[in-house]
Amino acid sequence: MRVLVTGGAGFLGSHLCDRLLADGHDVVAVDNLFTGSKRNIAHLMSRTDFEFVRHDVVNPIMFEVDWIFNLACPASPVHYQYNPVKTVKTSVMGALNMLGLAKRVKARILQASTSEVYGDPAEHPQTEAYWGNVNPIGVRSCYDEGKRVAETLMMDYHRQNGVDIRIIRIFNTYGPRMAADDGRVVSNFIVQALRGEAVTVYGDGNQTRCFCYVDDLIDGMVRLMQYEGDDAHEPINIGSTEECSMNDLVACLGRVCGRALTVRSEPLPADDPVRRKPDATRARKRLGWEAKVKLDEGMSRTVAYFKETM
Repeated sequence: MRVLVTGGAGFLGSHLCDRLLADGHDVVAVDNLFTGSKRNIAHLMSRTDFEFVRHDVVNPIMFEVDWIFNLACPASPVHYQYNPVKTVKTSVMGALNMLGLAKRVKARILQASTSEVYGDPAEHPQTEAYWGNVNPIGVRSCYDEGKRVAETLMMDYHRQNGVDIRIIRIFNTYGPRMAADDGRVVSNFIVQALRGEAVTVYGDGNQTRCFCYVDDLIDGMVRLMQYEGDDAHEPINIGSTEECSMNDLVACLGRVCGRALTVRSEPLPADDPVRRKPDATRARKRLGWEAKVKLDEGMSRTVAYFKETM
């Protein structure tokens, strides 16, 4: 098939392009390179089954494609808070433009949503039926609410126009090609550790996340796009169910680096969720998917990547 990947030069997008090409598809990657990098797809540029187009999804674009993966949007607080109005526009206008394209060419479309739609959850773990606890006027809301609106648009296009949609709610993902300056906890910890600096832990370090290795996440994304059930349009959580505190993550990184790490404490940022863990029952039952790569193994691969690129 011919596949369009928006955000195709980003962390997740570039790994998705690799997987789709390995599966035998032709791939068009679209990216404005705000947070993406040509370095992530440099190894693909000479391939005849791959094409890169520099474009911002806030503006319409026309392709003849069979599948659309809409991943375009800055995903870390440092980047999405840099220009919050543009972040909202990217989520909302990007979804509108890609849905319009999907409707015209009768393509199947997957929206990369996020665990952030659950906000600071009052339900634990979070099921897809949970409506969330999001602050609509907070500093994170440009991303949280932008993704929630994107999901709304996906469902409305499905109900009103019969567009074949998929919605994946992505939980914390890490791995090679993360940007060193993206402000996410895994990359922050690794960069600081490799520079011999103290690792910055916000709050008391007991807040939790579930860290999913990028290869597992991409496998779940592709499985969801291939899924043909009558309930395929319903959102699906994709993420590890192995809950890990920030203190646990520091200890894991210390094991990988072979030394004890020094910790520096900072206040917890506004609206930062205290606990987050997906209920992955739907993914397991419908897609036969579950995260396989353990944290120590995934961190070892990620640290090796950062050592090479730094």
